[in-house]
Amino acid sequence: MPNDLWRFAETLYQRPGVEAACLQLQTQGADVCLLLCAAWLEARMIACTDEHIAALRNLAQPWQEQVVIPLRQVRQHWREAAQSDNALAQLREQIKQLELTAEREQLQRLAAYSQGWSAAAGASANWLESLAAEPASRDALQTLRIAAAQLNA
Repeated sequence: MPNDLWRFAETLYQRPGVEAACLQLQTQGADVCLLLCAAWLEARMIACTDEHIAALRNLAQPWQEQVVIPLRQVRQHWREAAQSDNALAQLREQIKQLELTAEREQLQRLAAYSQGWSAAAGASANWLESLAAEPASRDALQTLRIAAAQLNA
C-alpha cells in the first residue's frame, strides 16, 4: 500500500468500481478527497476520533468550497458547449487539469495534517462513514473500503 496519500488515491481510484463509487458519493454531496483520505487512514489503522474528524473537515471544507468546487462547476458548465467549440474544449481541459491539481493539493494538506497520527491496535474503522456526507451510499463506501483493503494486502 502506498504510504503517500496522493499515490494511494491514484492507485485506489483505478481499482474496479472505485471511480463510479466516488462519483456517486460526490453527487450525494461528499468531498471525494476527504473520502480518499478516510480510506487511507482506515487502511493504515489510524484511530478515528471526533477531534480528528473535525480537524479534517475544517481543513478540507474551505479548500473544497473556494477552490475545487468552483473549478468543477466551470468545467461542468462548459461540457455541452465544448463539444462544438474546439477553443472552449481546450480551455475546459485546462480547467480539468487545474481541478486535479487543486485536489492533489487538498490531499497533500490532509496528509500533512494527519502525518503525526499513529496507528492503534483495534482502531475504529469508521473513517469513511464519519467523513461521508449524509445520506451516503453504503455500497459505494463499502466499494472504497474493500478496494483500499486490497491495496493493503
